[in-house]
Amino acid sequence: MPATYRRRSEPSQFDDSRGRCQDTLAGYVIPSWTVSVSGSHRTHGYAEQKDRLLKRLARAEGQVRGVARMVEEDRYCIDILTQLAAIDTALEGVALAILDDHVKHCVAGALASGDDAEGATKIDELLAAVRRFAKTR
Repeated sequence: MPATYRRRSEPSQFDDSRGRCQDTLAGYVIPSWTVSVSGSHRTHGYAEQKDRLLKRLARAEGQVRGVARMVEEDRYCIDILTQLAAIDTALEGVALAILDDHVKHCVAGALASGDDAEGATKIDELLAAVRRFAKTR
């Protein structure tokens, strides 16, 4: 389930019970990464929907195996192309979900942290990812 953002008036809060730092950006609560007891583990933005993403990827993997069988069985070209387009759409959906979570979690968290260098780095990473993603279209 994706993170939800709610409006809050206080500038920041530390919530011990869940081990999450939260900050605000433009008045919205932005959950920062979760830090483990050792302080070294950070969860990524897609962590809350990891199981769903893995299921979607497994489905796409099954579709790829199905297309390989279609080629082995000398199936009609258009049928194979139709299945390849479906795989493309499925993978694009996963990519967009991860990109969305990256913006809402990683980039927003970096901007909310007040660390200008970290914010600039995350923005540069985001723009590079969007450029790579756009090249495949």
